[in-house]
Parts: sequence; structure tokens; C-alpha cells
Amino acid sequence: MDMPIRPRRLRRNKIIRDMVAETRLNIDGMIQPYFVTDGKDVRQEIGGLPGIFRESVDRLVESIGEDMKLGLNRVMLFGVTDRKDPMATSAIDAENPVVLATQQLKKQYGDDLFVSTDVCLCGYTDTGHCGVTIDGELHNDKSVEILAAMALTLARAGCDCVAPSDMMDGRVGTIRHVLDSNGYENCLIMAYTAKYASSYYGPFREAANSAPGKGDRKGYQMDMRNRTEALRELTLDEQEGADIVMVKPALAYLDIIADFQANTDLPIAAYNVSGEYSAVKLMAKEGLVDEKQMVVENLTAITRAGASVILTYHLRDILKHGWDHE
Repeated sequence: MDMPIRPRRLRRNKIIRDMVAETRLNIDGMIQPYFVTDGKDVRQEIGGLPGIFRESVDRLVESIGEDMKLGLNRVMLFGVTDRKDPMATSAIDAENPVVLATQQLKKQYGDDLFVSTDVCLCGYTDTGHCGVTIDGELHNDKSVEILAAMALTLARAGCDCVAPSDMMDGRVGTIRHVLDSNGYENCLIMAYTAKYASSYYGPFREAANSAPGKGDRKGYQMDMRNRTEALRELTLDEQEGADIVMVKPALAYLDIIADFQANTDLPIAAYNVSGEYSAVKLMAKEGLVDEKQMVVENLTAITRAGASVILTYHLRDILKHGWDHE
């Protein structure tokens, strides 16, 4: 055949494919989530998240120390506690496991470890909702007040970045004002800018013991049918002082990540969430997929869509098995 243009020439072997690859995984932009709980000497594997654990502060510090030997130096901490009440008081008290863990991690590892912390009330309210409920209604402004106090408590503990995941209106601006007013202007805000009400969060809710007792979160998390609304949230978070903007979940919302990439100069994060992780693990366990290939493919898709920061439960496995070098 007379074919001067043959795209397959650029796919002929691995050396050529690697040479012309348009997208490359950025391991330095990946963050590993951890779950920290009350007590001592606690390390419980989470049923829905194989290879992920709930750990008390002492065990968490040890685990992260071991993971740092693999090259892992960026973490996101989520709190797990049975101390819940209507006003989420344990979110800001002296025994909050995330506060204690942050203090210990920064004391032991300093700037060698980037510590980001979740800022949300779902793990601390007795309703399981991401804000406080007053007279039967989720109260946005009171919730924001508590969220800002939580962020300040975490900044005082030494965290490098707070990540409000609640989707209350105005929380980024309030947190930024409170942090700056108290001398923590260098603390980053990684905003969950477009957090969708998704079925992909099931294993996380088991891990954090944070499923809502009544109702759902569709009154504050975004509707999966909406796209342009995410750009409105992006504009607001930019104006309110976010340093990094996030889309969650990642794989079912690649179009939103791409929209963000086209409409902001801020770094874009994506959360490769628990359901996405668990699906890979379950299929690999049944011999239905090659785990490494699927992990790399999923994370490459998220990167290709425009994310430069990815929260993923796979990071430890990637580093442990050298998947980033293959």
C-alpha cells in the first residue's frame, strides 16, 4: 500500500513509545491517605480497603516511617473516633487523633514529610453528616465556624496543608481568613472544590465510620449530572484563597478535571477514591486484571485529564513494587 503516513511507526517498540509518550506519571505529585484512630497499639486492616489500615497514633507513626523508606513523603490524614456529638466537639479537642498524629509526625520527621489533613465534620458528628445539624437542618454557617476552628487547630499542630472536604458554602474563605489572622499564612488549603455525591465512597465510609445515619449528602455535595456548576465552585474557591483545587472522585469525572485544567492556573488535584481502589483490588484478587497495569492505566488517565496532584491508596504499592519504573 502507498501509505506515507503510518502512525504505527511510533508504536513499534517500547523505546519509541517511551520517547514519544505524551503523559508521564508524576510520583512526586501523589499523596497516600491514612486513617488514624483513638487508642494505642491499634492496627486494623479495613475490610473494604485491602492493604489499608486504621491505626492509632503510635502505630501510624511507625507505619509512615517504614513507608518513607520506600520514598513516600506525602500523606493525608483522616480521623476515626467513637467520640461523636451534635457539634463535633472532638474535631478540635486535645485528644483528636489527627492532631496528635500531626504533632508526632512533624516532631519526628519535620519538613521531610508533607502532612495534609482532612477538614470535615462527618467523622465527629453523631449524624455522620459533614456539617452540624440544628433543629433538623444542616446549618452551613455554624458548620463553617467549626471547620475553621478545626483547620486552625490542625495548623497549630504543624500540618502543612488543610483540605476542607465538606462542601459548605464559604468555608475556604473563612478558613483562609482564620489561618492568616493567626499567623498561619503559609499553611496550604487544598480545597475539595468539586466533590460529587458519589457511590464510589462506600469503602471510605466503612474505614472512617462516617456514613450518615439518616438521609444522604446530596444537599451539599454536587449532583453527578452537573458539569458547569463545577466551574462556578472553581471560581469561588479561587477567589476565596484556595492554593490547590480538587475534583473527587477522579475516574468518573475526568471531564471535570479537564474543565479545571482549561480554566485555572492553580494546581489541580484529583482523588482516586476508595471505590476506585477497591474495584482494582477485588478484580486483581479474582485474577480478572493485572493489578499493576490497571493502576498505571487509571492514574495515567487522571494525569492525562489534567491533574498534577493525585490522592491515591495505590501509592505505597507503586513504590514498593517499582511500578513507576516499569
